[in-house]
Amino acid sequence: MMSIISSLSSESKLVDLSELLMSLASSIICRICFHKGNRDDERSNEFSTSRFQGLLHETQAMLTAFFFSDYLPYMGWVDKINGASSKLEKVFWELDEFCQEIISTRLDSHKQKSEQQQDIVDVLLQLLEEHKVPFDLTLDHIKALLMNIFVAGTDTNAATVVWTMTELMKNPHVMKKVQEEVRKLIKEQECRATFIQEDQLHHLIYLKAVVKETFRLHPPSPLLVPRQTMQKCTLGGYQIDQGTLVFVNAVAIGRDPESWDNPETFLPERFLGSPNHIDYKGQDFKLIPFGGGRRGCPGMLLGVTTIELALANLLCFFDWELPASMKKEDIGMDTLPGITAHKKKALCLSATNFIGLQQMLHQ
Repeated sequence: MMSIISSLSSESKLVDLSELLMSLASSIICRICFHKGNRDDERSNEFSTSRFQGLLHETQAMLTAFFFSDYLPYMGWVDKINGASSKLEKVFWELDEFCQEIISTRLDSHKQKSEQQQDIVDVLLQLLEEHKVPFDLTLDHIKALLMNIFVAGTDTNAATVVWTMTELMKNPHVMKKVQEEVRKLIKEQECRATFIQEDQLHHLIYLKAVVKETFRLHPPSPLLVPRQTMQKCTLGGYQIDQGTLVFVNAVAIGRDPESWDNPETFLPERFLGSPNHIDYKGQDFKLIPFGGGRRGCPGMLLGVTTIELALANLLCFFDWELPASMKKEDIGMDTLPGITAHKKKALCLSATNFIGLQQMLHQ
């Protein structure tokens, strides 16, 4: 990704961060799940990145599509007439076939892998073979887990980085402050690596505050994942029956004026200092982008690390500007419908290689 941006920068072309960050997130998830992710894999019969991304988009579209049977069960016949049911079945079978091909290839292979080379598919198949789980694990369970991972773990990360960059473009003073922090880190630890690495992220206190503020204003899943009441209860004077579908409005919680000062203002400083220590791990219910309890997101650490690493390197090695004749007031903040809140209009920016970096490193 960094190489592509540098190349576009040298040619004075705009960088479509929305597209690039989706590609980055897809590559990371594919390498974790399938041990795939580079261009050579496009020639593999087992895996195609373009096919993967196509299935991902179709699956997410189905997850957010309107079905009469969801609201009026007795009118499910309408879904069959308008083609919604058949389209759902088609996407399901394509997704099932995709996962089955991945699994079958591994089962047919006699190659032994070390633990360091194992990906998630290898680990799950090993659990299946050695009966190491306290229930009857099946291939359908493995397929379901894979779908959860690559549907939930791809566009949420990309959307969060895009929204963070959007807010930074609208708030240049915050952009300047966070860039100073990441560039100071690379200067002080120049001998360690070319790019900012995962084990350096704990030094970036302000960047972490910026990410938290983005989670507050732009939670990747505005309504989280639907819940269901386990028993009859009373909430706010209303009687809620057992089995009621519940949506948690994370956007409204993050912008509640009773919990936050200036709730509509992008202000990372609200998270700095011990009195303001609020985390997103499901214990502070003013900020729950990953949910909480047993339905909390199991990929939280992976997601946050991916977001922080991408941001740290984007901000360290490039200066960012809006396209010519565009002002920060012109930046669109509308979102697309869906489980994940993507920016409606792609974020296209002008990137300039940070020339002063090498000079700074050798001072």
